[in-house]
Amino acid sequence: MATRLTTQDASFYFLEAGTTPMHVGSLAVFRVPRNGFSYDDLLSIVESRLALVPRYRQKVREVALGLARPVWVDDRDFDITYHIRRSALPKPGSNEQLHDLVARLTSRPLDRTRPLWEMYLVEGLVRNRFAIFTKSHSSLVDGDKALEISQVILDATKTPPTMAEELWMPSREPSESELVVQAVAEIIARPGEGLEAVRSAVNDVARTAGGAVRALSKVAAVVRTAAQVAPSSPLNTEISRNRRFAVAKTDLDDYRTVRSKFGGNINDVVLAVVAGALRNWLLSRGEPISAFTTVRALVPMSVYVSGEGPDISDLAPSEVSSFLVDLPVGEPNAVVRFSHIAHATEATVRQSRGVTAGTLMRLSGFAPATLHAMGARVGSSFSQRVFNLVVTNVPGPQFPLYVGGARMLEMYPVPPLVRNQALSIGLTSYDGNVYYGLNADRDAMPDVEVITSLLHESLEELLDAARDSSR
Repeated sequence: MATRLTTQDASFYFLEAGTTPMHVGSLAVFRVPRNGFSYDDLLSIVESRLALVPRYRQKVREVALGLARPVWVDDRDFDITYHIRRSALPKPGSNEQLHDLVARLTSRPLDRTRPLWEMYLVEGLVRNRFAIFTKSHSSLVDGDKALEISQVILDATKTPPTMAEELWMPSREPSESELVVQAVAEIIARPGEGLEAVRSAVNDVARTAGGAVRALSKVAAVVRTAAQVAPSSPLNTEISRNRRFAVAKTDLDDYRTVRSKFGGNINDVVLAVVAGALRNWLLSRGEPISAFTTVRALVPMSVYVSGEGPDISDLAPSEVSSFLVDLPVGEPNAVVRFSHIAHATEATVRQSRGVTAGTLMRLSGFAPATLHAMGARVGSSFSQRVFNLVVTNVPGPQFPLYVGGARMLEMYPVPPLVRNQALSIGLTSYDGNVYYGLNADRDAMPDVEVITSLLHESLEELLDAARDSSR
C-alpha cells in the first residue's frame, strides 16, 4: 500500500506556485583532492547512500478528484543520472559565476513527475575547487522519516566508510483506480480526514497550512505575536520566479568575542548583525527610518546552546524554538540594537514551549542541511503578513567534512522565498566560520550584493564596540 503524505507534507506540496518554488537548497564548495573528483565519483557516492534516504527514490502521485492527500510511491523508472547533473563554468570559474548559476537553478521548479530533488556537480571553479548544489522539495524533508540528501553524503574523514550493498527493488505502483478505492475506504473509516481532503481539493490552502503549523509544533514553539501585522517594508512586494543569490563568509570567533563582552548568545549576535546590515541597506535606498523603525524576522530554527557556541556536539542542552523578533533597524547604536534583540529573544525563550534537541543529536552527518529544510517548512507555514523576512540559523560541526576524499571548504544555505517576500537569509556555522546565503527576488532585490557587504560592516561595528569597551 502506498504511503500517504502527511498533512504538512501535502500542504507544502500544494503551496508551491509559479513564483514560489518550494525547494530548499544548499551550496557546498570543495577542494579537488589529489586523485581528482569526477561526476562518476559523485554518482557512486550518492547511489551507495540512497538507502539512507529512501524517499529520494519515491515520487508523488495525486489522487483523482482530490479525494485524499497524495501518496509516496516508488519510482519504477528511477534514473539517478536524471537527478544528478553536471555543469561546468568557463575556466577559471569565479564565485560570481557560481552564484549566478545557483540563482538560475534555484529559479526552476522541480519536475513533479519524478522524485522531488536535484543535485549538480559544478566543475571549473578557480583555485582548484568544485561545488555541489542540491535542492530538495520542502515536502520531501521532514527531519524524521526523511533527511536531506546532503546530510548523508558527507563524512568526517577523508576515507569514506564502507556501505553495505543494497539491491533496491521498487514496489508496484498503484493504478488510478486503486488509489481512489483506497481513498474512499479511508474516508469511510475516518470521515474527518475525508473532509480535510475535500477542503484541500477546493484550494483551502490556508486551512491546511494552519494544520501544518500545529503539526510542526514538535520543532517550533508557539508564536505568540503572530496576530500582529508586520511593519511596512520594501522587503515585502510582489515577486517573480527569478532569483539572485549572494553569500557572505565571516569568522565564528568574532561572534564569540561580541557574545563574551555583551552577553546573550551567538544567535543574538547573528540577529544584531543582520539588523545592522538591513538598517544600512534601507538607508542606502533612501527609505524613511525613524528611531522606532523595525523589520520583523521569523526565526524558525533558532538553536540556543549553553556551551561554547554553535557546535553540533553541544546540542544536548539546547532548545529549538521558532519565534518572531522585531529587529530595531531604526536604532543607530550597534550595542543598543544588540541589547534590544538579546532581551527580546530571552523573553521569547523563557515563555516558549520549546523542545529539547535530543532528536537532533541522533542525526548523523551534516545535520544543517536537514535543519534548514525543516526551518523552511516552518517559515512557509505562517501567514506572510506577520513577518518581513525569514532568518534561518543552524549550527554545524566545527571540524572539516569530506565527500569522496574532497574537503568541504564552504557551505551556504539557499532558503526558499515565500509569497511576497523578496529576501530570505540562511546561515550555517562550519569549521570556524559562519556562512550566509541570501536568496532574493531578481527584480525586487537587484542590490542584494550590497547587503552581503553590509553584513561584514555590521559585524565589524559590533567588534569595534566590544574592543572599545575593553580598553
